[in-house]
Amino acid sequence: MGLPVRNTVPSSVIQDSSLCCFIGKLSRCAAVSFRSVMNPFRIYSLILGGAAIASSAYFLLRRKPKSAEELERKRREWLDSVGRITDGTVIDVQELPFDGQRTSTMLIYQYDVAGVSYEASQDITYLRQWVNLHSCRLGLPTSVRYDPQNPGNSLVVSERWMGLRQ
Repeated sequence: MGLPVRNTVPSSVIQDSSLCCFIGKLSRCAAVSFRSVMNPFRIYSLILGGAAIASSAYFLLRRKPKSAEELERKRREWLDSVGRITDGTVIDVQELPFDGQRTSTMLIYQYDVAGVSYEASQDITYLRQWVNLHSCRLGLPTSVRYDPQNPGNSLVVSERWMGLRQ
């Protein structure tokens, strides 16, 4: 029959295939090492993100609600800065029982804005040092500071402004 046929592969092909195997292993090794390097970054970013969420939730939830006096003071300050002034009339000053122990002093007044008549009251309990209750009488002319967007929101006395005329 003849000579046996040997599969002979040129040496350059063997070197190329071994190089491909080496490069394939190298890329797999690089991918594995890249994953091991990225895992701590992912863990640190998750920890950092969780800490940010927890701290923001803490600061949002720990705020104490403002008291009624604080809200009223903020309203007076806001009206002092943006309010318009119109003429009005004091209708009455009343002392009403509050909490059974204290009394609340209410100043009741009337004013007109754009043809609409408003009747309002203001708690002046904490503003007594600026108001002479004995001079407040029925029909006393006064200036009223009101919110142009909501004319029902008004005041006669604040820490920086006095609408009562003597």
